[in-house]
Parts: sequence; C-alpha cells; structure tokens
Amino acid sequence: MERAQRIKGKSRLRAQPGEASTQPARVDEAALLGDLRTLVQSARQRIATAACATQALLCWRVGRRLVQDHLQSGRAAYAKQILVTLSRELTAEYGRGFSYAELARMIQFAQSFPDEAIVVTLSQQLSWSHFHALLPIKDPMARDFYAEMSRIERWDVRTLRQKIAGMLYQRTVLSRKPESVISAEIGKLRAGQLSPDTVFRDPYFLDLLGLKGAYSERDLEAAILREIEGVLLELGTSFCFVARQKRMSVGKDDFHLDLLFFHRRLRCLVAVELKLESFQPAHVGQMELYLRWLDRHERGPGEEAPIGLILCASADAEQVELLQLDAKSIRVSEYLTDLPPLPLLRERLHQAIEQAREQAERTSAAHTDPAPEPLPR
Repeated sequence: MERAQRIKGKSRLRAQPGEASTQPARVDEAALLGDLRTLVQSARQRIATAACATQALLCWRVGRRLVQDHLQSGRAAYAKQILVTLSRELTAEYGRGFSYAELARMIQFAQSFPDEAIVVTLSQQLSWSHFHALLPIKDPMARDFYAEMSRIERWDVRTLRQKIAGMLYQRTVLSRKPESVISAEIGKLRAGQLSPDTVFRDPYFLDLLGLKGAYSERDLEAAILREIEGVLLELGTSFCFVARQKRMSVGKDDFHLDLLFFHRRLRCLVAVELKLESFQPAHVGQMELYLRWLDRHERGPGEEAPIGLILCASADAEQVELLQLDAKSIRVSEYLTDLPPLPLLRERLHQAIEQAREQAERTSAAHTDPAPEPLPR
C-alpha cells in the first residue's frame, strides 16, 4: 500500500498534458534591443528639438532686450562699444555663441521677426542656423515665405539655402501678386494651408536631369522619372508620383497624359504635360480635356478638383494672361535643363514680377473707375 501511495505522489509531480510549463519563456533579445534603441533615439530627438527651440527663442529674446536699449541705432560707435563689452563678458561666462557678430544677428533677428508668437511657432521646427540663413533676405514677404515653407516642408538648413539660392519665392506665382494678396497667403501658410500660387513656380529648374543637346519629350519624361526624387524636391515635397502615360479613354479615342502626381497638402491630382516647343493656346484645350476626365473618373472623396501644369520650353506672357488660365485650374511654366547665370535669372524674374504687378494694377483700376456720365441730349 505504501508503494502505491509513493507511485501516486510521483505521478502528481509530473506535468500533466495541457498544463502550462513552469519554465520562463525565452526572451527575444534582438527585438528587446530594437525597442530600447527606439526609446533612446526618440528621447534624444525630443531633447534635441527642445534644445534647438530654446536656443532660437533665447537668441530672439536677447536681441529684443538689446533693441529695447536702442543699441541698433543712434550713436554707432557707442553702441558698438557696448556690444563688444557685452560680448566679452557673456563669452567669458557662457562660452561661444555670444560674439559681437552673433549679438548683432540677434538684434537683426528681433527686428526681422517682431512677433514673439510667430517666433515660438517657427522655433519648433527651425533652428538658429535656419534663422541665420533667413536674416540676409531683405524682402519681408520673401523672408516670411521661406520661414513658413521651411516649417511646413521641414527643410533642413542645406535645403533652405538651396531654395533661397534658387530664388524659389521669386519663381512662385505668389510673388507676382499685390502685397496684400501675398500677406494673406503667408497668413494661410502660418495656418498650414497651401494654395496653388505657393506650390507652382516659373521656371522649374530641371538641370539635374543631365539632358544636353537635342532630346525628345519621351527623353525628358524618362529623365524626370529617372531622377524623380530630385524633381519632386524641385516641385515640392508634398508631390507624390502616381502614373506615367496615364491612359484616358474618351469615346472612340485614347489619350495619354505624360505624368500624374498627387499633392498631399492641396489634396488634389496634378496633371503634367511636357512640351518641347513654346507654349501654344491649343495646349490648353488638351489639358482641359485631361482635367475633366480626371475629375469624373479619378477624383476621390474629399479631394479638390484636379490641377494642370503645362511645362514648356518658353511661354508668351501676354498669351497666357489672355487665356485666364487661373480660372481653369491650369498653370503654364517654363523648364530649364541648364541653370542660367544668376544675374540673367534675376533680371528675367524681376521683369516678370513687374509685368504681373502692372497688370494687377490695371485690372484693379478698371474695376474701380466710375462709369462715364451720359452725354447731354
């Protein structure tokens, strides 16, 4: 009997089928290490972002305090002497970053961006190095444009400098509008809203495609697809590639759109037609057909109406103006496969801006002029 009880007790010690094992589960060390790395990197990124924002805001507040004592004007020699003394004392206590040149930049920073609330918002994405690149821009509208686009598109300092050097603002449709319109559009940018006038530009720089000599539209199209990342950077980071040679069946005929993109912030399809020749009014009818087909067959719920972009070798400003393409959601832009000399580009863009503003003034005057009095009988 004792033997039977011993056997029964041993059987109870054995794990029964279906019972959970008492041994701990094996740890996936690789997955655990990956999770820990993610936590550390995320924390470091937050710390770096907070540090950059704090530094930029500190520079602005130092500049504002110096402005309050009128050290940016008045007796230049006296102001310079004070700044030299302050720079020497601050550098001795806090190290680099408070040189005479840096203090002068901080004063310029506070003068160029007088609204602290705007600086607080910008500093969440822009570092002090970003503001370094923005301060030399004399046009306040252009400076605000680059600042807001840097924040929205999350440009690094190098990209920001490239956009400024490439005169992005001067090439946008927006820069040719009256100042009141530009100011309103920049206000929309601060609210995170983009408009076609800030997205589309003229001309587009496609020198990165490496096209030389004679080439066909297919060559241009293939080059754009080959260098799609660089082209999208020139077009804007919110462009997403959708299709090449998009087929559209209308009645008994088939048509093919060169390139189709989607713009995330505008929330609409963007049809792109490439033309080697100069702009022709007939190109507009073709684009209108494409846009109507896309609106009927490809436009998704919640999306805005499609927009067309005609990229051509050159365009006559008067022809484009008479066609009133803005009302048709069509933009015409020139492309350049070789970057022209900067002085020539500046002169050309300046002329285009002046022409656009003169036209806007003429249109405004036509709308406000009183009707002529009837002749006496």
